[in-house]
Amino acid sequence: MLQPLEYFEQKYGSPLYGLQKMQLILQKMRNRGQDGAGIVTIKLDPKPGTRYISRKRNNSSQSLRDLFNEVSQYFKDVSPEQLHDAEWMKDNKPFTGELLLGHLRYGTHGANSIETCHPFLRQNNWINRNLVLAGNFNLTNVDELFEELLDLGQYPKEVSDTVTVLEKIGHFLDDEVQRLFTWFKLDGYSNREINALIEEHLDIQRLLSRASKKFDGGYVMGGLIGHGDAFMLRDPNGIRPAFYYHDDEILVAASERPAIQTAFKVRLKYVKELQPGHALIIKKDGRVSEQSFTERQEYKACSFERIYFSRGTDKDIYLERKSLGEQLTDQVLKAIDYDFANTVFSYVPNTAETAFFGLMEGVEKRLNDIKKEKIIALGKDSNPQAIEDILSIKARFEKIVVKDAKMRTFIADTEERGEMVSHVYDVTYGIVRNNIDTLVLVDDSIVRGTTLRDSIITMVDRLHPRRIVFVSSAPQIRYPDCYGIDMSVMGNFIAFEAMVALIKQHGKQHMLDEVYELCKRELQKEGDKFDNKVKALYDQFSYEEVSQKISEILTPASIDAEVKIIFQTLDGLRVAVPNHRGDWYFSGDYPTPGGQKVVNKAFINFMEKKLVRAYS
Repeated sequence: MLQPLEYFEQKYGSPLYGLQKMQLILQKMRNRGQDGAGIVTIKLDPKPGTRYISRKRNNSSQSLRDLFNEVSQYFKDVSPEQLHDAEWMKDNKPFTGELLLGHLRYGTHGANSIETCHPFLRQNNWINRNLVLAGNFNLTNVDELFEELLDLGQYPKEVSDTVTVLEKIGHFLDDEVQRLFTWFKLDGYSNREINALIEEHLDIQRLLSRASKKFDGGYVMGGLIGHGDAFMLRDPNGIRPAFYYHDDEILVAASERPAIQTAFKVRLKYVKELQPGHALIIKKDGRVSEQSFTERQEYKACSFERIYFSRGTDKDIYLERKSLGEQLTDQVLKAIDYDFANTVFSYVPNTAETAFFGLMEGVEKRLNDIKKEKIIALGKDSNPQAIEDILSIKARFEKIVVKDAKMRTFIADTEERGEMVSHVYDVTYGIVRNNIDTLVLVDDSIVRGTTLRDSIITMVDRLHPRRIVFVSSAPQIRYPDCYGIDMSVMGNFIAFEAMVALIKQHGKQHMLDEVYELCKRELQKEGDKFDNKVKALYDQFSYEEVSQKISEILTPASIDAEVKIIFQTLDGLRVAVPNHRGDWYFSGDYPTPGGQKVVNKAFINFMEKKLVRAYS
């Protein structure tokens, strides 16, 4: 907050304005976390000997709700007069600071313990050496960065990207503070005077530039420094999203633009995107700047973030998801033989609804073209009844599958996942005509396919359709991610499973061993030029052949209906999402050397039957 707490009490009626807004913005971003939540506040200009950093984290099943319930307990004994006394609140109560940092954890790897919840805190008795860090990030070269920490003389407590990043930035924060201390000490200033000078002259841009020199991955990180400086930095390829808004009262930065718009009631045009390779730097005195901290690389913002993970209330994301659905129109109509009378269109799960709207529009456009051609073809035989018969042709759009619970399951543990998919869906009976209708269901993505095979296909087969056509608005997910969504075990992908099945079916098993050796040699290379050797395996088959094999693998033997699965094409993706070309999941084209190494390592793990992450 860029004004004192008294300002917010006078204008908005509460010195807890910042805390209230933090709760709201986290609530609006809860799609980014179901495993844990945490917040930190820092008070500006605290009295020596008083606590000025407050942190609370929670990893319960209702972590966000429980987090703020716990924080609210600190204010239970506050009288109405005290509650509106900003100076008293700041002096006597925790979580009344001017700096706030919140995070929602969406665990994709490792334990979901309280220790894994952000924000992380690096404590020091020097106020300007305290560091708080939270972020959405995965680094591909944690082992290398860990070794650098050892070379610096540190002794980290664990090997993880979060701890490694915290200690790396913390080391250079210490170094910058010490450099300034030595500089001003030589000028004759006292130790107490130097503290204020360090706050004024601490160069956050230089600090981040030095600390991030070897970072390889996708990241957005927010940090607070004990005396009151703050920052947010974004990776040089712009893989992970970051936005911010500021006026003379507040500065807010987040991974989701709509959350900022809703929480602070600001129009879209006032919310800025943090540029790749740049840091948003906020000095204690209120100066705000966006500064480059590393060389910007080719813009490769994650497209899967747009398809699946981000909140669909962002205008651009909403339109992109609609376009993804529309791009599938011709494939779908071909699959149903343009039989509108005997086809029901729907979607599953709820997150696919927007793509379904796009498909609806695409189908209606094609249907209008068909009607026009039929009317023109009537020629001399044209009459009101014939025209009326043509105009009455319409597509049947219905809500067939209902997801009752808000759960994401594609990254859950196997046992937990099997339990979840058994209970979260229901169907609408009586709309699909037995053994007559084709049922088309739009999905936003198909990763493992286990939800389809173990739950949805069997469930909708109870409606007795003649055929079931599943339509994925995302292309085939063929390769692991290592930048954020973190789908890292290659053998879990149904597209990969289908490709391997085709390799074996066509007697090309030797290629698996050949690519295995190529991948091992690739990892022995030095420098930053690596190739994705796994592509050669997919190149043996057409896109349609892989889709057909996926259909075969995911069709349970017990069902009666024919099953066909259609995937978005890479070309369709790039038309629908033109400004976010980070499509390594689908294309295998990784934007960083670390990503290229990870895909080769992931294949080696598959061949060696290791069900582990392909990077630390």
